[in-house]
Amino acid sequence: MFMFQRLLEGLFEGPGVRLCVLALALAVGLSAGGARAEEAHAIAMHGRPAMPADFTHLPYANPDAPKGGRLTWGILGTFDSLNPLIVKGLAVQQLRSYVVESLLARSNDEPFTLYGLLAKSVETDDERTYVTFRLDPRARFSDGKPVLAEDVLLSWQLLRDHGRPNLRQYYAKVVKAEAPDPLTVRFDLAGANDRELPLILGLMPILPKHAVDVATFEETTLTGPVGSGPYRVTAVKPGASVTLTRNPDYWGRDLAINRGLYNFDEIRLDYFREANGQFEAFKRGLYDFRVENEPLRWHDGYDFPAVRSGEVIRDTIKPGVPQPSEFLVFNTRRPIFADIRVRQALTLLFDFELVNRNYFFGLYSRVAGYFAGSDLSAYGHPADARERELLKPFAAQIPPDIMDGSYRLPVTDGSGRDRTTLRGALKLLSEAGYDLDGTVLRNRATKAPFTFEILVTTRDQERIALAFQRDLKRAGIEPSVRAVDPVQFDQRRLGYEFDMIQNRWDQSLSPGNEQYFYWGSAAADNPGTRNYMGARNPAVDAMIAALLEAREHTAFVSAVRALDRALISGFYTIPLFNVSEQWIARWNRIERPKATALSGYLPETWWSKRQPQAK
Repeated sequence: MFMFQRLLEGLFEGPGVRLCVLALALAVGLSAGGARAEEAHAIAMHGRPAMPADFTHLPYANPDAPKGGRLTWGILGTFDSLNPLIVKGLAVQQLRSYVVESLLARSNDEPFTLYGLLAKSVETDDERTYVTFRLDPRARFSDGKPVLAEDVLLSWQLLRDHGRPNLRQYYAKVVKAEAPDPLTVRFDLAGANDRELPLILGLMPILPKHAVDVATFEETTLTGPVGSGPYRVTAVKPGASVTLTRNPDYWGRDLAINRGLYNFDEIRLDYFREANGQFEAFKRGLYDFRVENEPLRWHDGYDFPAVRSGEVIRDTIKPGVPQPSEFLVFNTRRPIFADIRVRQALTLLFDFELVNRNYFFGLYSRVAGYFAGSDLSAYGHPADARERELLKPFAAQIPPDIMDGSYRLPVTDGSGRDRTTLRGALKLLSEAGYDLDGTVLRNRATKAPFTFEILVTTRDQERIALAFQRDLKRAGIEPSVRAVDPVQFDQRRLGYEFDMIQNRWDQSLSPGNEQYFYWGSAAADNPGTRNYMGARNPAVDAMIAALLEAREHTAFVSAVRALDRALISGFYTIPLFNVSEQWIARWNRIERPKATALSGYLPETWWSKRQPQAK
């Protein structure tokens, strides 16, 4: 409707006439069905955006950060593709934000709010049955060509038909897409019943129609993509490194959403095939920062000269999002883990108290569920009336103690020989058809021993797996532990070629469509998703649908908690520990803002200490 209004305003002049025009345009909008929508500078999943249209910079960015220098990343693994939007290959994920931009950009200080980037404005109705984006006429790809509506439509069609599974799932919900003019794109979302979809489309990566070969898009490539972002790919050493160089003609460098971001002239991504070698390289100053995930190393591994002299700084950051949680994941596609009683029994056998004391210096806590440390977590909270109503059709699947909040993970005496948990586990295993034959647990019908493989790739994972192996032996279970390199681990994880792995799911304060990708039934047999456990649970699917339909924050929280209860009730994983802090080590040649985003550390806000301000 805004196009209609602008057309009329162009035909008539004078304030009196303009009032009549606005009244006529409003009448047309109302007669078309519903209140008139307004173009806006931002869109929030719930509530209103925190920053006004005239904001000057993000609250966690330093608008006066100097430009220049180089930031070197040290990444564990390898790569064989520069296309992060497809399933095939191991891609360089950093290209997604540094090279390829979206219509809108996320504020990392809000649960889920997007502000204008390639699109200078967004419009949707109260029902969110459509969304319209107005492109910034200044937007350019790195080759100088303007970003147009045809590029947006091509990107939508390409990713809907050939992109990663989650992208295909999201974009297939669009009924129709059209371009009323070269700088406007409208998506019809009628019937999707997905209030997050306008935001999902706002985060869609935009590729240039003139530089994309649709026929070969799903093939791996080591040719850098043409994007509209602040950097371009300038050097590639296959499997070893990628260099990104700032585009001096970057169109969006002065946008408020970018002020204080992307401060380095060069980003170098160096890959390491082995974790210990990666750490030794950091100690020698071969890359600039590392995110430490091993408590033992953080506790006693940073006593080297550069730390003692202050050349290496250790930052401990407490983000405001749900705590990342580590789990041992059952692959329920395997017959041995198909019975929920088996999964419950093995959960009883894991001795967290012993592992946390002996391996992690008591640094970790442990809760069930997938949204720890936030008001979205159902663990320890009784279900409210809304949750009970949502879960009513699935009441038989949700144990009473999980519904009323009294369920707790097993707590051992920390000796490694807790008899209470062992008796409970053997009882469940007997109900599932397994009996002890001497010191070996066997299937009652086939006499086959109970055995499976735990796949690991880091030192910490191996230590946990070996500790669990010891716990399981007490019940007559003899698992094997196989250590593989990160590349093989990722390949087997993506293809679900494992019995058990360790994994973590990072959650935001606004979980949405990605939950289908994590544990939706449709993702269970689709390689490349994150439904590693193979969950096929109608209650889970229904709760994800409910959280996407929620309009108010209270209803949204209830829906997420109901999802959490459905997942806890499935015993798809063994909760290992929750991470309440981010541990970052950096050489002091790298500076970061004093303010920290709600989501935690953000390398795009950092800058080089040694470089002067660029002109």
